[in-house]
Amino acid sequence: MTMQEAVIKNIDTDYSYQLAKRMEQFHSNEKLGYRPAGSKAEFLTGEMLKDEMQKLGLSDVCKNAVTVDGWEFKNAELTFETKEGKRHTALLGAYQTDFVTDGEQAFSLMYLGKGTEADYEGKDVTGKLVLVDINQRDEWWINYPVYQAHLKGAAAVIAVQCGGYGEVDAKALNAQDIAGPEDAPAFSISREDAALLRELLDGEKEATVWLKADSRVKRDCTTYNISGCIPGKHPERMVLLSAHYDSYFSGFQDDNTAVAMMFGIAKTLIESGFKPNNTIVFCAMAAEEWGVVDSNFDWSTGAYEQIFTAHPEWVGKVIADLNFELPALAHGTRARIRCCYEYVHYIKEYLDGLPELTKAYPEMTSVTAPIETWSDDFSMAIAGIPSMVNDFTGGSFMETHYHSQFDNDDFYDEAVYRLHHELFTLLILALDETAVVPLDFTPVLERILAGGSEITAKVEETQEQIAAITKKLIQVTEEAQEKAKQSYEETAAINTRYHALLAEGNMQEAEQLFAENREREKQLLVKFKQEQDHFVRIDWYGEVFFPHEILWKNIGLLQDSVNALEQSDVDKALEKIYQVDNNAYAFMFDEYVYRHFTDYVFNQPKDRLKWGYGRLLGHEDLYHVVKCLLKKRKEADTDYREELHYLKECYKKQTRRLCETLKEISQTVKEMF
Repeated sequence: MTMQEAVIKNIDTDYSYQLAKRMEQFHSNEKLGYRPAGSKAEFLTGEMLKDEMQKLGLSDVCKNAVTVDGWEFKNAELTFETKEGKRHTALLGAYQTDFVTDGEQAFSLMYLGKGTEADYEGKDVTGKLVLVDINQRDEWWINYPVYQAHLKGAAAVIAVQCGGYGEVDAKALNAQDIAGPEDAPAFSISREDAALLRELLDGEKEATVWLKADSRVKRDCTTYNISGCIPGKHPERMVLLSAHYDSYFSGFQDDNTAVAMMFGIAKTLIESGFKPNNTIVFCAMAAEEWGVVDSNFDWSTGAYEQIFTAHPEWVGKVIADLNFELPALAHGTRARIRCCYEYVHYIKEYLDGLPELTKAYPEMTSVTAPIETWSDDFSMAIAGIPSMVNDFTGGSFMETHYHSQFDNDDFYDEAVYRLHHELFTLLILALDETAVVPLDFTPVLERILAGGSEITAKVEETQEQIAAITKKLIQVTEEAQEKAKQSYEETAAINTRYHALLAEGNMQEAEQLFAENREREKQLLVKFKQEQDHFVRIDWYGEVFFPHEILWKNIGLLQDSVNALEQSDVDKALEKIYQVDNNAYAFMFDEYVYRHFTDYVFNQPKDRLKWGYGRLLGHEDLYHVVKCLLKKRKEADTDYREELHYLKECYKKQTRRLCETLKEISQTVKEMF
């Protein structure tokens, strides 16, 4: 029996399922669950996982201490008399904020629409609870209306989903990482209970309610990532598996099943008698969410701290991080492995060579890129570890069940779970039989070229400097592409030879080939880190782009807004300005809110900005332009000279920055290849 056949035979999804269910026993809130960063529930779950690693027979099992902003959420209940005079208690979800009452406390509650600046006109909410509608997928993140309410003197926000998340049921509660200060409290209420409150408020400005809550935030506390390994013949070369064990509500899919699958893979490898060439490391990450308060980058904290603080020496040793998220349900019509660009070629080859696996989807498994900021693999990648994750962004689950009390095993799909076990266990076997990390840099260069080509296609005669620099970038990148292609072909040939030697049992020659290629692998990993440092940037909504793409987009939007104003089309100008950086928030919230959530991206130390540090390309502050144009539109004032001057200066600034960036990219590509 081959090792592939042995591991397929030994996969035990029932073990994984039962472990996922066992993880639900530790929670902060007796009725809703919750296992937040730094909480006692997270600590106890970590202890259980540590014991489980030892029972499985993993080596070097240990707790890796990391510092996070912790959160304990014990309860939150809102009581009121309905329109019919019946006493009703609504169970509330929570966000990572501070709010503690001494038993039931009476408050006046007001309904404030969507909680924008305009909704507060003529209203006094000092010391009151504010009920607001929220759609975080299609409109804005909850920290904006929460902080707006805080600045207006509200005691707390009670948010009800009006689309975007928790759509599965009118009883659904929801919670997302708050990304704001902890002294701006917020809770979530179901649509069903919110309807009763609105009915009570019908014709009334406010109503008396009673809130009992215990939600506490503690900055700079210690939590633990739990790790263990299967030692390999080459202990300094590692394959890493990771998944996070903090959760909202019971967290069955997000992320109990992922942690349990990682343990299930460890169990399968051990029971199959697998003797790896490289050390296989298993790491249960804490604090994937809520890990740092009042930061735009408040998720993936445990992973970031693991690689940047606890084990920075892993960089240069780990050839791949296989991260897992929500692997026990179908996301779309096919399974997908989302990886960094450099692993795309290898993963495609791997998928093409697989034996027949469990039929869980109507279409074949595919690969997609790049990785995104939404999971722990992003923190690993920017540190210098090539990373991937089972893609979990397709399908409706994120809009319906995600981060609600309906994230339970009702949505469990054993066939999908088994397929993910198979896909990633076999991938470990394949990676273990490489002598050189199989990174191909051509997809990165293709993305650079695509951005350059878009600029070339749309550049105007007045932008001669941009055109000339872009032409040079394309020339340098095309030359680099040939060298990158040749490099990958050489790496693939080495790995094919190494695989063959292992299959033949010619260990002496295999070890010689492995030793000969240590410097080659080192240089490839150095290049990977260079690419992360120079090319990976994010926009104001956490989407991953290359730097010239973000700048070119802003230049186009600013030019369009100028053209529109010159034609007195203020609506079109505002539509374009809305899309520049985070200026959408200038339309709905006051200047203090806008400034807070802009400034805290640039004016905080690196240890509070985590993986977002240095990834944003600056900011075009158009707040006053927005407010002036909105005022002039209302008053039918068509004198836009001041706004045009400001927008043109922003355009010039973005153009200068683009030219500098294009030169920097050209120089980096030239040096690397």
